[in-house]
Amino acid sequence: METGEDDEVVVVGGGVIGLTTALVLAERGRRVRVWTRDPAERTTSAVAGALWWPYRIEPVALARAWALRSLDVYEELAARPGETGVRMAEGVLGETGLDEAVAWTASRLPGLRAATAEEYRGAGLWARLPLIDMPAHLAWLRGRLEAAGGVVEERAVSDLARVPARVVVNCTGLGARTLVPDPSVRPVRGQLVVVENPGIRTWLVSTGPSAGMAYFFPQPGGLVLGGTAEEDAWSPEPDPATAEAIVRRCAALRPEIAGARILAHRVGLRPAREAVRLEREVRPDGRVVVHNYGHGGAGVTVAWGCAREAAVLAEG
Repeated sequence: METGEDDEVVVVGGGVIGLTTALVLAERGRRVRVWTRDPAERTTSAVAGALWWPYRIEPVALARAWALRSLDVYEELAARPGETGVRMAEGVLGETGLDEAVAWTASRLPGLRAATAEEYRGAGLWARLPLIDMPAHLAWLRGRLEAAGGVVEERAVSDLARVPARVVVNCTGLGARTLVPDPSVRPVRGQLVVVENPGIRTWLVSTGPSAGMAYFFPQPGGLVLGGTAEEDAWSPEPDPATAEAIVRRCAALRPEIAGARILAHRVGLRPAREAVRLEREVRPDGRVVVHNYGHGGAGVTVAWGCAREAAVLAEG
């Protein structure tokens, strides 16, 4: 152990979970370094849609509490969308009932109502939710972390035991499968298409069984179209046939999407697990490892709630 490292925390992983956790620790007065194999713009987090709403995350009761804590933060950050990348945006949650939404949000969201027939062809819910421009938000997180004294370094980690810090926070997402190792962490592949926005200002998520999953989110860089949820699929390369199907499904919901110019194709591998692992592990040599991974498709939704719990665990 090198001198001066006893009070330092190393957060391994530089996606939204890692950066948010590091920021919370730094603003609680800890000396923090983030070690990340890839820069934030090449993480799965950068590919996310990213709408605040639960998706593929367990356990539900804890996820709900983490999500509501995160909602408080996002509502505050939405006052400065140009700076933070967070804004409150209106749209439709297809195949979602009012009772289900109220149960999830504990009546925290005013204005929830059934979608009209003009807004959505099936049963759905009109809502105003945080929508995050992830490239902007990740850059903001890093800037605020550095302002609080934190440091971000591009360093690959192959063994948590060799990280020279008394406290290590493991926010490696899918990387935890081999790093811990934890074979219960599996990829759920998501493919997206970014098109030139033909003037759409509201978002929509549809999970109708006949048409399959379809969603679109208006972001500053274009209209983000999705998506897929392919279990145990590892390919990071966009599939042309899948991309065509995504555009087709979204155009069935909004016909003007059909002629939109394609700007980019993206793929992200969601770190799925039967339940989020958020716990403190004390190693035989006295080192503490706090695990914070396995958030599936809801990392953005629960990031701040999980970060605050991880920070408490790191402090013992």
